[in-house]
Amino acid sequence: MSQQAANGVPCRGKVLTLDNMNPNVRRVEYAVRGAIVQRAGQIEKELKEGVKKPFTEVIKANIGDAHAMGQKPISFLRQVLALCSYPELLEDNKFPEDAKHRARRILEACGGHSIGAYSASQGIECVRQDVARYIEKRDGGIPSNPDNIYLSTGASDAIVTMLKLLVCGEGRDRTGVMISIPQYPLYSAALADLGAVQISYYLDEDKCWSLDVAELKRAVDAARQHCNPRVLCIINPGNPTGQVQSRQCIEDVIRFAKEEHLFLMADEVYQDNVYAEGCKFHSFKKVLFEMGPAYSSTVEMASFHSTSKCYMGECGFRGGYMEVINMDPEVKAQLTKLVSVRLCPPVPGQALLDLVVNPPQPDEPSYNTFMKERTAVLAALAEKARLTEQIFNEVPGVTCNPVQGAMYTFPRIALPQKAIDKAKEEGQVPDMFYCMRLLEEEGICLVPGSGFGQREGTFHFRLAQLNHLCSESKCLFFLNFMVEKAYCKHSVL
Repeated sequence: MSQQAANGVPCRGKVLTLDNMNPNVRRVEYAVRGAIVQRAGQIEKELKEGVKKPFTEVIKANIGDAHAMGQKPISFLRQVLALCSYPELLEDNKFPEDAKHRARRILEACGGHSIGAYSASQGIECVRQDVARYIEKRDGGIPSNPDNIYLSTGASDAIVTMLKLLVCGEGRDRTGVMISIPQYPLYSAALADLGAVQISYYLDEDKCWSLDVAELKRAVDAARQHCNPRVLCIINPGNPTGQVQSRQCIEDVIRFAKEEHLFLMADEVYQDNVYAEGCKFHSFKKVLFEMGPAYSSTVEMASFHSTSKCYMGECGFRGGYMEVINMDPEVKAQLTKLVSVRLCPPVPGQALLDLVVNPPQPDEPSYNTFMKERTAVLAALAEKARLTEQIFNEVPGVTCNPVQGAMYTFPRIALPQKAIDKAKEEGQVPDMFYCMRLLEEEGICLVPGSGFGQREGTFHFRLAQLNHLCSESKCLFFLNFMVEKAYCKHSVL
């Protein structure tokens, strides 16, 4: 019987409730913006309202949001975007001619000469052509077809779109997707949302988070007992672990994918962020084609890049692309249909992407300033990677692998048993408990390793190397605090 409201009108309850909503959505977890980050936002509001804390600001080291952490935009990128947004500035002599030329070319490719117009669903044609030329140059002349390029709302959108195409079946025939552990939580969240089966393969922490084909084989063989493995996802350089794969490793992975008949997804958004001596970024596509026709004509693959990382850090513009290789033409038509449902990626993001893949050339007026700014950003990130690794390894109970690339440090922490027991009492994973206390007591926001996945019995956290915590004085303060925690000088631990 329905309940009666005070005015006599029947009250039938909510149409949408936690019990009858999509159960896959309830299973989605995304630690990078999870409970700790939400609490950090509450603490920031409390500080603004005058609530007294042991600190005066929240240091957000949880996410790779470069500009939010103080990184300055690259001048040339913003100049062209300003010209595209307000074309009247094309008459202003304060802007360099190469910036004006880029802006005019982009605007001419837009409907009504405005970046406020929709574009083609696959992306602006001249931008896709520039992306293809960029890939060809990066890969030493290996051809890239603009028709295989799909512009996207950051790399994340393209990754989820590809997974939508790949997931099918029921029960033991349900699609299984291999993802690394530790992993970027986008993957586990997307798989939960799509109802796919997550197949975890573990990176080897004792060997600088290296990828071992024997571990891939173990994981896929075990998974075949309960699902249909169809996809292998690789993040190179790694997030959160910062490893850069060797060419030999990439060759081994490609052979494995061919042997096991797997679709390869290569997440390469940190391709310009390589710091360690002796390390070099090798694109999966380049290696695939250099292995010869037996592989380059058969292995199906999609690779991804973004404007959010590297030296650009332009997260808010949501620019990105994917390139598909050896995709069945009929499936490709379905992919084009699927992206058309969303109309188009953000056009300002497409414009920004065009500048990333078609930057100032040596004979253009903006070249020297562009290269100076680009080099400075990458050098600063390399120094922060070196500094955090060095200082973390000076702390008893903390071990940190060399940060070869990307933007994060993922140290392992040895928590006292007292802290582990206290976490269990409060129904929390120990490293979540640790990171939450760090936030509450010192205002430092990190992401616990459990949010990325880790071997049973180990504890980690991810630190984004973008913020002022990674200056030497802040880093030393932070680590002194960690030592106090480790030796139980604070009340909680």
